[in-house]
Amino acid sequence: MLTHLRQAVALVRATPGRRGHTVALEGCTEVLVAGDLHGHVAHFQTMLKYADLANHPTRHFVLQEIIHGKFRYPKGGDKSHQLVDLFSALKGQFPKQVHYLPGNHELAQWTNRPVIKADENQNALFQEGVSEAYGPAFGPKIYAAYLELFQALPVALRAPNGVLISHSLPAARFLPLFDPARLDREAYQDEDLQPGGSVHSLLWGRDTSADAVANFLRKMGCDLLVSGHIASDTGFAAPNDRQLILDCAETPAGFVLFPADRKLTHAELVGCVKTI
Repeated sequence: MLTHLRQAVALVRATPGRRGHTVALEGCTEVLVAGDLHGHVAHFQTMLKYADLANHPTRHFVLQEIIHGKFRYPKGGDKSHQLVDLFSALKGQFPKQVHYLPGNHELAQWTNRPVIKADENQNALFQEGVSEAYGPAFGPKIYAAYLELFQALPVALRAPNGVLISHSLPAARFLPLFDPARLDREAYQDEDLQPGGSVHSLLWGRDTSADAVANFLRKMGCDLLVSGHIASDTGFAAPNDRQLILDCAETPAGFVLFPADRKLTHAELVGCVKTI
């Protein structure tokens, strides 16, 4: 597993079209984007089968926020690291087609800022799950490799047709300070990761107002936004005329498979949504 993880880190950094922590998808005619998975292996398996990457070499598959889930080992550790393992193996098999967008949970894990849900420390449960799976000898090495991967992951993907894929977008009050150029740097600055910083606000924001989305897309040079971060009972939501939100943490789980070689209207993008 260490070999797979280390290879995945190298392949993430070598992804065609990468600039700092953004990627302009190359050789791409279609994109399948998952909602936030949070350790849901079964949903991942269904979408992977649907993606059929071997028979569609210009189709790209985007996983989104895959750690901190509800699935537990017998001693209580979080099993969501299993999806990181699966991504790493898949990245090795399809290095140009498979991508992993981190969310606020990955950011919290590698910056050691605990996420508390239902009075449980999600960061601690994740680390306990790694130890429970890999034992005291290899657990710390595997965990360190996960953190290195989280730091390397891109935070925004641009499809050729102007569709932007990111976990979320900055709240309106942070948009004036949001600087897309900071995402194009290979090394983050500490201020990028603090509340109000460009990376923190991109991954933690929950603003779905039409004005905020339009202003964000203008800064990013894109037309439409596919994001996650917000739970949905139906697996997806279209809160304004420029944004599509996906959620795969529960059932129904929403994902979208859209053409990337032509411009789309918002209605066409939403019409490409499928649920599990």
